[in-house]
Amino acid sequence: MHDVTLALAVILAAGFATAKLGQLIRLPSVTGFICAGLLLGPSALNLITEEAIIGKLDHFTQIALMLIAFGIGKHLEIERLRRTAKSVGYIGISETLGAFLFVSAGTFFVALITGVGEPTWKIKDFLALAMLLGAVSVATAPAATLHVMRELKAAGPLTTTLMAVVAIDDGLAIMFFGIAVSAARHIVGSELGSIGVAVISSLTEIIFSLLMGVITGLIIDFVIHRLRRRGEMLTVGLALLLLCGEAARLLDLSPLLAGMAVGFTIVNRDRRDVRLFKAINHFEPPIYVLFFTLAGSHLNLSALVIAGWVGLVYFLLRAFGKFIGCNIGGRLAAAAPTVTRLLGLALIPQAGVAIGLIFLIKNDAALGAYSSIIIPVVLGGIVLSELTGPVCARFAVEKAGEAAVGAKVVKAPGTSVQRDAEPIAETDGIRLVPWTWERLKPPQDAEGAVIFGLSLSGSGPGLARMATLLAHYYRARPTAVRVLSPGPDKKYKDPDLDSQALFDKVASEVRALGYELDTKIVENENVADGILSAAHTQKTSAIILGHPLVVTIQEFNRVVEAVARDAPCQVIVVRFAGVLHTERILVPVVDMKNLGMLADIVRSLSGVGEHSITLLTMVHASAFEEELEEVEEILLEWVEKENLTPFVRCRAVATEARSRAIVNEAAQHDLIIMAASPTRGLRRLFFGSLAEDVAQHCQKPMLIVHS
Repeated sequence: MHDVTLALAVILAAGFATAKLGQLIRLPSVTGFICAGLLLGPSALNLITEEAIIGKLDHFTQIALMLIAFGIGKHLEIERLRRTAKSVGYIGISETLGAFLFVSAGTFFVALITGVGEPTWKIKDFLALAMLLGAVSVATAPAATLHVMRELKAAGPLTTTLMAVVAIDDGLAIMFFGIAVSAARHIVGSELGSIGVAVISSLTEIIFSLLMGVITGLIIDFVIHRLRRRGEMLTVGLALLLLCGEAARLLDLSPLLAGMAVGFTIVNRDRRDVRLFKAINHFEPPIYVLFFTLAGSHLNLSALVIAGWVGLVYFLLRAFGKFIGCNIGGRLAAAAPTVTRLLGLALIPQAGVAIGLIFLIKNDAALGAYSSIIIPVVLGGIVLSELTGPVCARFAVEKAGEAAVGAKVVKAPGTSVQRDAEPIAETDGIRLVPWTWERLKPPQDAEGAVIFGLSLSGSGPGLARMATLLAHYYRARPTAVRVLSPGPDKKYKDPDLDSQALFDKVASEVRALGYELDTKIVENENVADGILSAAHTQKTSAIILGHPLVVTIQEFNRVVEAVARDAPCQVIVVRFAGVLHTERILVPVVDMKNLGMLADIVRSLSGVGEHSITLLTMVHASAFEEELEEVEEILLEWVEKENLTPFVRCRAVATEARSRAIVNEAAQHDLIIMAASPTRGLRRLFFGSLAEDVAQHCQKPMLIVHS
């Protein structure tokens, strides 16, 4: 069959039919696809010729590998991996070393005893052969593993650890392979360079592959976040992803590592917009069928005969090394018992990366002689591992209780609240709902201050209100600080008229809440230094700044960063949009660290007026109902501990894009309170800022808290 279109039709139909038959006896779909490939390929019916496989259909394999790598990157979310970082490190190193050592030692002795290879081979040739087989054995098959996890909708410690270990496996495989190739050349006397050069070369390939992926991921995130239609996301995302893969291939880098880095970058952005993953998920099924069926057609059953005992030992010792390594690494890391006992079973599959490595050996002039043994041995092992590996992976996940086929993903429903229209006061473009609730009672022993920068009359009353509410909580005094810089004549302007008018305007707002306003004028050329000097001359519980403090947003951001860096307390930026009202408050919580930063504001607002506060936490889109309930319970425990139960409700939502989930929820609220991203410089460029992203897309007032 030489016609590509007909070949595609036959492959898709046969792969689908065989997978369905396999499911009747509880075999994973991957196994069915591979069996279909074996039947169609040169090993059996030979309907799909080797020429068609290698020359005409190989493009689909390359596309599938990039999609697979991209999908693995999604599972490398730093927030979720922190809990398993120790386990992943110990297990990843242990299982790779286990496979390398067991396979190298076992195949060396078996090859030596059985006398495979050329009659002229010496001990050094068998040693070089064993080292190369050991290096290739490190690689796993992320495609098969990922497909089984998706098919089972698996979630839990084993699944999270598994995907992280699979991801680092291929990076380690490239490094092991580079070292083994260099060592083998030394052993056979074909190269006199140092092994250190091989290590550096391997690390360079890994670093530049990851760097290319990170840059592509940032570009994709920037573009995709501005698109709404899934078709547009799929088109742009797929184009950039495949371009990254081809560029990596042309530069002799690893497309697999680059693809992982793309997914890793997108999923770890602060706004975590992962809609592209879902768009690609709808595109993947036929590509995956083609990939696994073609992988099966590559495999030749005669390889099992040629490989003989060496191939059998390779397969058994690789599986044994992975299993023992995971067990040892899990015990060292004190991982969960299910991870320690079962993870090794899920690492048996091997295909794409290993196949690529053995063909690199074949094309190596110095080591090509060993490929006549290595290729059938590894392909024989792949036949066995791809047929048994997905079954073992499925067994491990089901035994761990993390399979949830058919489980229902629940997204908390939105609520619609109707209320009577409120009177609105407008001050120079800033709209403010007047305070009509009970006046606050200042403490007799007020100490310290909550200060706010006063530069414009329009934002003054809004800043004064927030400062007064916080001052009431801290038992402090609301204090307006006006920073004056020198004019062209290098002299400070007489502030009496302008400043007093501003102070009088905000003082009336403070009195409406039941407090009296303190005022302070600071003469300083630098606004940030002026505010900080006012904060350091007294006990200051909080500093409140409002947009725009100075002429441009960029300049304002520099002021905020300077104040937040040296302030003795939290810095709260008030972003005015729409109508400032504080009755219904939304507090998005990405993690418990955010909640710690926002705790004082939540407490201060829950105790005055008729405020109702919603703590909103966001989890990944594939979360199950049990996971949503577990996250809500964690928030409820905090609420109960703080005695805020009557005022605060907790809600967890499954979402593909954090910022869009917040913007949608904000439609039912008056005010948003968020923690600012703590990162700066390159970390800020990589991770971004969820709070800033929400501010750009939401027409609601916001309080952004800087620790």
